[in-house]
Amino acid sequence: MARNTALLCALLLLSGCALKQYPSSPPVSNVQATTLDCQGIKDQLAKQEQVQAEINKTGEFNGLTVLGFIGDFGIGNGVAKSLAQKHASQRMAQLKGLQQQKC
Repeated sequence: MARNTALLCALLLLSGCALKQYPSSPPVSNVQATTLDCQGIKDQLAKQEQVQAEINKTGEFNGLTVLGFIGDFGIGNGVAKSLAQKHASQRMAQLKGLQQQKC
């Protein structure tokens, strides 16, 4: 019994996963780049700002942060947040470039 418990604990420690779910920010597609008008770009920028706010809110300290730290020292959650922020920043930059180009 103790051996099974030790094995289960070891597997959980080595599993390293993100417990928090961050919103995704796909790159601006070619279709979006050609079809979005100025108002559509403004709407997409506003939505992207909301996504970035949600990433920040999800990244706040809570019970999942503690569980993530216990599971893999918070590495999984940190990587997930970093990737979400990177993709959100890239999409925002693409939308702002599109705005400068079209508006």
